[in-house]
Amino acid sequence: MDLQEMLDQARTGTAHVAPGWGQGRATYGGLVAGLMLSALKAQLPSDGTDAGADEGGLLPLRSMTVSFVGPLEPGEAELQPRILRAGRSAVQGEVLVVQDGDVEAAMLASFGRPRASQVVVDPDAQRSDLTPPEEVSVIPFIEGTTPDFLAHVDLRTADGGWAYSSAGTSHLKGYMRFREAPPVFGEEHFVSLLDAWPPAVIQMLDQPRPASSMTWTLELLDDVTAAPDTFWQYEVRTDQARDGYAHTVAHVWHPDGRLVAISRQTIAVFG
Repeated sequence: MDLQEMLDQARTGTAHVAPGWGQGRATYGGLVAGLMLSALKAQLPSDGTDAGADEGGLLPLRSMTVSFVGPLEPGEAELQPRILRAGRSAVQGEVLVVQDGDVEAAMLASFGRPRASQVVVDPDAQRSDLTPPEEVSVIPFIEGTTPDFLAHVDLRTADGGWAYSSAGTSHLKGYMRFREAPPVFGEEHFVSLLDAWPPAVIQMLDQPRPASSMTWTLELLDDVTAAPDTFWQYEVRTDQARDGYAHTVAHVWHPDGRLVAISRQTIAVFG
């Protein structure tokens, strides 16, 4: 079962997590979030005519917060989406992922159509002038060494250190896309791709140690539909790290120069 099949299946309320998407003993968090988003979007009200809605008539995703509660394993899991409130211009919802009776992940998400407003503030984040993706290092997939899900994701590092290299830096800059482009690319695909980068702080470690996302908040600033093989520019910095926890913020740019997303994570570091 490939990514698109899993996303489509999630709309029914059941997740079939394919093997080969592991990250340690857990399923890769981006896939978990993508499945939850797909399940919740299947519950959104739609008449196909709303201004600002996507091609399916659904309101754009504005933000989502995910708590990774426990390790979701390959196999079947139950997705429990619920619309909390559907207003005139915004919808709030939640999703739980349950496997073997345990909640493994939870998501809160907000959707909203554009509204006329006199308030306009352009982003102040500046995109770095990086070496083109064709000319930078690809993070390799090495079976039995790197996380399994890297077999599906093409990550290219243009600035920052390699994992476990005792680097003095705590930022990463580069590009990302799927190794095998899906047939279409929308919000669920963007979410499934975005969490692929290793925690920026593990480059500071001198040997492999566990590290995992505890919470992930994603804010979408613009439309993320794109050609399926698009390279997205990604830049993440560490705001603070202490006592085994790190706090990072990342920005993502479309190739046309638009800032489309801000991603924030709290990461547990066991080393």
